[in-house]
Amino acid sequence: MPVTLAIAAEYREEIRKSRFIAQAVPIEHPGEVAGWLERLGDRAASHNCWAWKVGAQCRFSDDGEPGGTAGRPILAAIEGQDCDQVLVLVTRWYGGIQLGTGGLARAYGGSANKCLQTAERRELLQLTRCSCQCGFAELPLLKARLAQFQAQLEGERFDATGAELSLALPAEQIAGLARVLADISRGRAQLRLG
Repeated sequence: MPVTLAIAAEYREEIRKSRFIAQAVPIEHPGEVAGWLERLGDRAASHNCWAWKVGAQCRFSDDGEPGGTAGRPILAAIEGQDCDQVLVLVTRWYGGIQLGTGGLARAYGGSANKCLQTAERRELLQLTRCSCQCGFAELPLLKARLAQFQAQLEGERFDATGAELSLALPAEQIAGLARVLADISRGRAQLRLG
């Protein structure tokens, strides 16, 4: 099962006089990446190389290092640790000794790997999206029960009769929430997948 980080993590290492700092943070969507890179990166450093993965989407950057020697090994470390919803930034201050392409790949990938190994993790739940139409009288009762089914309220749209709720929850919890919704609404509301 894929994991993400519970909290941000950091790992520091010196390799042949070059300093490397690997920082890993949990992210929920790609839109967060630019803000994190701005906060974590150091403009005075020689290179700020990074990779991130959110579901099937991923990106990486070598930030001036030879192609394939930094971003790709960082992404390989993320995937090798079965991480998702993670951004890893490895900052390098050049120490005057050339590492070569193989040395760079080992340094960047190794720093990212060690950072992720020491990080506190949590399992990612695979969520199924569903929706339901709920009357105003049932709405507070349903919302109060969502946490019991690990359901996340992703959106709500109100109309004259109540609200259309967009939910995401683990697949094994769908039947239980559907029963509760039917009980609360006296059979008038149903949970729809998709």
